Amino acid sequence: MNRRDSLKALGFTTLSAGILLEACKPGEPKTEEAAPAAAEAQAGRQPFEVERDKKLNADKFFTAAEMATITVLGDIIIPKDEKSGSASDAKVPDFIEFIVKDMPDHQTPMRGGLRWIDLQCLNRYGKVFTDCSKAQQIELIDLIAYPAKAKPEMAQGVSFFNRMRDLTASGFFTSEIGVKDVGFAGNSPNKWTGVPDDVLKHYNMQDVKAGV
Repeated sequence: MNRRDSLKALGFTTLSAGILLEACKPGEPKTEEAAPAAAEAQAGRQPFEVERDKKLNADKFFTAAEMATITVLGDIIIPKDEKSGSASDAKVPDFIEFIVKDMPDHQTPMRGGLRWIDLQCLNRYGKVFTDCSKAQQIELIDLIAYPAKAKPEMAQGVSFFNRMRDLTASGFFTSEIGVKDVGFAGNSPNKWTGVPDDVLKHYNMQDVKAGV
């Protein structure tokens, strides 16, 4: 299964595009001296918005262990390939850290899901998810990555992984790496060369272009 192609079809199912475009590059916390320059550099944003993001970036929600698990999960969902980098290369873990602070409804499901993943691994393999082998990690993820095939007792894991997959895809495809991955070129200047010949011919107006 080509996970990257499947994720492109998801779209932004969880987060609004406007929030994503602002949040996808949380950056480093800025000093007080740098704040005015940062505010000027973010055209179209109100000072209170800049200050709010600054505070969110300075705060921490996930523990180091939770961030390690998020990093591994993200790279399982979007691995590095011959075309572009992985989720972690696109700073998706930082994006998710920012989003759960910006949108607190994600906090309990994400923390609970990460704990669920570790408990499953402890019961099955005797160690937490990040300490498991790659094969063991994939074996567990395969049990929750396909909702239609998952067993009822895996429902919590399925719900968590759906959320994790949505956040990962949203973070990746609003990053510089992700935008290049889908080949989005943005707006570019064009040159007007007149009405196309086939259109002029359809309306029997070829002489117009010839200047007759």
